[in-house]
Amino acid sequence: MDINLKPYFEKYEALVEKAEAAFDRVKAAHAECVKCEEKCADCCFALFDLTLIEALYLHHKFNEKFQGATKVELVEKANRADRGIYKIKRKAFKELQSGRNEGELLAEMALERVRCPLLNEEDLCELYDYRPLTCRFYGIPTAIGGAGHTCGKSGFKQGEQYPTVNLDAVHTQLQQISAELLRDIESRNVKLVDLLVPLSSAMIMDFNEVFLGVAEEPVEKSKP
Repeated sequence: MDINLKPYFEKYEALVEKAEAAFDRVKAAHAECVKCEEKCADCCFALFDLTLIEALYLHHKFNEKFQGATKVELVEKANRADRGIYKIKRKAFKELQSGRNEGELLAEMALERVRCPLLNEEDLCELYDYRPLTCRFYGIPTAIGGAGHTCGKSGFKQGEQYPTVNLDAVHTQLQQISAELLRDIESRNVKLVDLLVPLSSAMIMDFNEVFLGVAEEPVEKSKP
């Protein structure tokens, strides 16, 4: 890929720094409630999606770090996870189409567990330094659409007031970076600003110029 993604990655990394600072502030104020520690892999089974800029960043760092047999093994794990996530989402979509309550479905989806392909046999993240924002916020109180969430292993008590990360605002900032990228490269695929993909998909997708909307799909020559 010839597109220079560095300026957008730097903006994303600035958000990462803010996320780390927010986590540290909550942990300092409520150390007895934050139970995160090495080899606690509860967050590594949660279902969540990445925006375009997050997916591009993780894909880049994955390909930068891994080669050969190790990469092949991780790609296989990503494919298995992707198939599992697809089945879960397909089932939920069918139930939504049949009239199931969306709120109930989302609550059920939050309980689904799929092992992250980057979680190794020692329960450590293979790409920890470049993990997504969702991973970084896990363990402290967050809110999505006005509904509060926290890690089940934490000591935060329901009904009490704590500093809470507004994930809707974080998502908006991620979309803004994605929108700037698409605008600057003059992409024809402007709807990519709304892209949401699992981490497993981000590892194995081909984010080439055609996908990003700056090149045409090659036309196959007809055989004589």
